[in-house]
Amino acid sequence: MVAFDFTGKVVLITGATGALGRVVARQFHQAGATLALCARDDAELRHLFADLASAPQHLLVGGIDLREPDDCDRLARAVQERFGRLDALVNTVGGFTAGPPVHETPLEDWDAMLAMNLRTAFLVSRAIAPLLIRSGGGAIVHVSGRAGMSGFAGGAGYCAAKAGVIRLTETLSAELKEHGVNVNCILPGTIDTPSNRAARPDADFSRWVAPEALGEVIMFLCSPAARAIHGAAIPVYGLS
Repeated sequence: MVAFDFTGKVVLITGATGALGRVVARQFHQAGATLALCARDDAELRHLFADLASAPQHLLVGGIDLREPDDCDRLARAVQERFGRLDALVNTVGGFTAGPPVHETPLEDWDAMLAMNLRTAFLVSRAIAPLLIRSGGGAIVHVSGRAGMSGFAGGAGYCAAKAGVIRLTETLSAELKEHGVNVNCILPGTIDTPSNRAARPDADFSRWVAPEALGEVIMFLCSPAARAIHGAAIPVYGLS
């Protein structure tokens, strides 16, 4: 693992119980960060991070659905009240469900993909950006995907949402960089997760990108080394 030092930095990670979020949270913890972790399932969050739940320097906020504005505002208040500041937001919330062709896609399926991947990014950014500004700067990293660069059959809602995350990232960057906030996103290829392996058992998993590799890119984007990077969409495809 690449060495990073986030000692004294407060990092908020959303989707902390997900396959990527849980790995990134542990990487930031190992790098010395003070963590604020959120997820929809409070019980799972506290089970996965039982060691942090009992540590007063960290914050676990369960029952947070980033599709809901009130939940995003509640998350921002919890971070403000506990730490009084924030240095980085790492938003790993998202998901994918394959669907039929566009002309056969139910509207609710389209809406679900946009809500899960784009609405969440917008709402959490809207809620957290003022805290980063008041803190004197920091970083936001969203997770888009290779699908945000080109569409594929059966993925209309997902591809449109991930493309939207890239445009949202660019817009946020233009608005926040003068406040000292670096906003960027990563574009994972196929992530080597248990669920992806189960869905594609005949694939060559060695060509997929490991969550740990994505985490290192995210930590770089949150570090001083990335201070001159604004509004970038970083491909992290592994060998896929």
